[in-house]
Amino acid sequence: MRGLRRPGTGSGANAPPDPDESPGVPASLGQGAAQGEQPGGLAARRRRLRRRIVIAAPFVVVLSWGIVSYSVWMLQPTSMRWDARSTEWVRNEVPFGNWVVDHGESIDYSLNAPKTGGPQLKSLPTVGLNPLRTSLPRSQAAAGPPRVTPVFPHPLAGEGVWKPVGPPVDGGPPVLVTTFRPELAYPQTVAYVAWFDHTRTEIGYYPGRYEPPAAAVRGPMMVPYDQRSRLLATFNGGFTYTDGANGSADNGRTNEPLKDGNATLIGYRDGSIAIVNWSGGPDVGPDVAWARQSLAPIIWNGQLNPQLDDNPNSPQWGYTLGGLSRVWRTGVGIDRRGNLIYVAADDQTVISLAKILQHVGAVRAMEFDINPEWHTLITYTHGANGLVPTMVGPNPMQPLTRYLVPDDRDFFAVYRPLPGPVTVPFK
Repeated sequence: MRGLRRPGTGSGANAPPDPDESPGVPASLGQGAAQGEQPGGLAARRRRLRRRIVIAAPFVVVLSWGIVSYSVWMLQPTSMRWDARSTEWVRNEVPFGNWVVDHGESIDYSLNAPKTGGPQLKSLPTVGLNPLRTSLPRSQAAAGPPRVTPVFPHPLAGEGVWKPVGPPVDGGPPVLVTTFRPELAYPQTVAYVAWFDHTRTEIGYYPGRYEPPAAAVRGPMMVPYDQRSRLLATFNGGFTYTDGANGSADNGRTNEPLKDGNATLIGYRDGSIAIVNWSGGPDVGPDVAWARQSLAPIIWNGQLNPQLDDNPNSPQWGYTLGGLSRVWRTGVGIDRRGNLIYVAADDQTVISLAKILQHVGAVRAMEFDINPEWHTLITYTHGANGLVPTMVGPNPMQPLTRYLVPDDRDFFAVYRPLPGPVTVPFK
């Protein structure tokens, strides 16, 4: 039994050990002892292990945070493609993410920056309902804007010629579109232009899923189903609220407070449209159906804002992707008759965009959203199977159904008018 000694054995130093009483010694420990290793060697190994854990722990925490944060971000409802949504996650959630994305994009955009010169275009993109029609009937042309004067000495077929979208309203075209080449130095750049007759259209402004951030009424985040039978066109909004405190309002209710000094596109309840340099405080008056701000004016009383320059990255009018290259820019203007003009063009600085708007007849103008993800001008025809959308100006990052399904960003819808004061229909 354990604890008793067998007869004939002693307890002296020379007595052989009882195997039941002598614990086994691991070979490695025995070898270590034979080589002179002290118990402190084991402690040293433990200290090294602890150091490795301490070093690895922050990386594990950051990786775990990244996985959780990215998963939560990507699982939120969105209208953006996964790659654009991932980029937005880096910008908004990762420390210094905006700097990282900007520097990465600066390399890409500097490598692909537009170059002056090059071959001439052979033809312009087809826009409007009837590509065979080169001009409006004379009876309708008198009510519309004059042909856009070609910039190039040898204009292409249809360059600057307005073409109708949708059936006539009260004997005239509600929406006209055209294309032209705006700069001699960039012969492959095309400007896409739409003109909306304020007497034959009614415009509504709609919040998106996330913009404006504090919408008084979020609404459908798309063109309401019961309004689609009179839909003529849709187009993108301006800079986000965080990029310049760009306020907005719908049906007399403020989404984000309006900022004095910002250019403000206003739709009044009587149907008129205006661009004003806002000085009315945070809220709109009862005569306003909707309002949308976007930075400072770029054209005022027919003249370019003297603060405009050719810098592709003009902070007052938006940082471009990478900050080194001309990019897609959009803007809206009001002509002398009070009609709304929308412009989208690639390879633009803020001053070149302003010159396009000035060239097509805008006497007051403001910049809307920029960079390749956001420009969207869509016109609609009505067939036997419902709406037929047409993207005016190529944008592979956005689908034709943008604004017919919930979208992340705010937008404008252009309708055939209804009798009575203008309100924005949300149902």
